Amino acid sequence: MSALVNTIVMLGMLVVVPAGLRLTERQELDRIRRLWPLFAVPGAVALWLPRGATATVLACCYALGTVLLALHAPRRAVRGRDLDPAGIALLTALVTPAVAATALVAERAGHELLGFDLGILALTVPHFHFAGFAAALIAGLVCRVSDGPAGRFAALSVPLGTLLVLAGYFIGDWAELVGAVVLTAGMWTVGLLTWRMGRTGSRDRTTRILLLTSAAILVATMLLALSWALGEATGLPHPTLTWMAATHGLGNALGFALCSLLAWRRIRAQGTIRTEAPHRTGGRTA
Repeated sequence: MSALVNTIVMLGMLVVVPAGLRLTERQELDRIRRLWPLFAVPGAVALWLPRGATATVLACCYALGTVLLALHAPRRAVRGRDLDPAGIALLTALVTPAVAATALVAERAGHELLGFDLGILALTVPHFHFAGFAAALIAGLVCRVSDGPAGRFAALSVPLGTLLVLAGYFIGDWAELVGAVVLTAGMWTVGLLTWRMGRTGSRDRTTRILLLTSAAILVATMLLALSWALGEATGLPHPTLTWMAATHGLGNALGFALCSLLAWRRIRAQGTIRTEAPHRTGGRTA
């Protein structure tokens, strides 16, 4: 399981985060995106080294990059930007890699942060790259082009579900189950809206396949997430962590996140999406 989880995390570090930042079309994120390999490559190397000082230092390099990224969130919020549902999803995406990096630093140092064992910390790293960064980012993009009740629900429930799952780590299994239910509802809504986009005849065949694949994968992967959370809370039989990494984790990484980002990149290249919300000044659109 360790090699599989490390590979999934590398995909998140080296591909998903920079590709997602490009899709935001926020000019102030261009610099951190260009510098991202300087932080992500040491972090990726740290995954494969034995726990210890060297791995911890390299993980700290990655953590520095995620903190610099996360600092953009309060700056934008203070300026009154990104306070709509799609914007809240983006702010969540900017912050969640720092949560993953914190877990990575502790795990590479062999430190059971806040009492969590090293195995849970290791799985927290991919979770907050994909269920955190990728899911929130894509929910925000979907909301931009489906600005109705469903789009706004997706953009708000995915960040809320992610926050509740994180809180559940500290409160207990039942709280984590509530977070999994909210997150699943949001992700299935993202999947539904993505499926509708994929059925649009105006899109090219490759883009439609990518959109439909990402939507279909979400149905299965989030069912697995629900079954695991329910089993943890009630004691009912449920998949093991190894099985979850090989199915839920791999499916979300390749089937959902990667396919979605590739699809959105193609859509943006065709000039058919708007990812930046209009900036309003004094009641008028700037």
